[in-house]
Amino acid sequence: MGLIRLRKVRNCGMYRDMETPTHATSLVHLSVNRFVVSVYGWMTVGLVVSALVASMVLQSLPLMRLLFGSPILFVLLIAELGLVVYLSTRIEKMSSIRAKTAFVLYAGLNGITLAPLLFIYTGASLASTFMITAGTFCIMAMYGYTTKKDLTSVGSLALMALLGIILASVVNIFIRSSAIEQTVTYLGVAIFVGLIAYDSQRIKKMGEMYAGDSEGYAKLAIIGALAIYLDLINLFLFLLRIFGRKRN
Repeated sequence: MGLIRLRKVRNCGMYRDMETPTHATSLVHLSVNRFVVSVYGWMTVGLVVSALVASMVLQSLPLMRLLFGSPILFVLLIAELGLVVYLSTRIEKMSSIRAKTAFVLYAGLNGITLAPLLFIYTGASLASTFMITAGTFCIMAMYGYTTKKDLTSVGSLALMALLGIILASVVNIFIRSSAIEQTVTYLGVAIFVGLIAYDSQRIKKMGEMYAGDSEGYAKLAIIGALAIYLDLINLFLFLLRIFGRKRN
């Protein structure tokens, strides 16, 4: 994307007289670390916002009835999709404040739409599934960040497979096959496990390649945060199909 370009360490004014390979490398590592911390920090903000909003909705009987008994849930899902498209396609033209606001708004909407689904499952199974999700996320994110292997092919394959399970899920709305549903569930877990590793490596590469103003840097961090936020949430939802226990 246009915000990404090759880093030119030697153009940093106050370090111009210190252009040793070791120092240049340390500057790159410092920049990457700051960028990664920013990305995961915003991802955490998104998760906290979603959790708080979902909790408030779950505690409000009128809101739960509204979501279950009207088309407003569908409208909110469309709004979520619109926000993702807006962030992904307009990021270069918006301010960092607007990008951050849109991300937090998306996280809040996601909390609302998740509430009816979370209501179906017991609190204990939600907690245990989230712990499994968090553990898996940490392992795969660390692998993606540290591996020397190029995971581009993994990401491409996972994205193609994701389109396949989306189509299969749409078809299964009419067929209602338990076999297809189970296959989609396990494939979904595998796909998002792969995407977590791929996106983690991609975020690291963003930090290594980007050199520009703080405004563009902040916006790129929001795009990275959105990607891994979606990976974690979708992995959680697929694992919930496997480990979640429904209320009696």
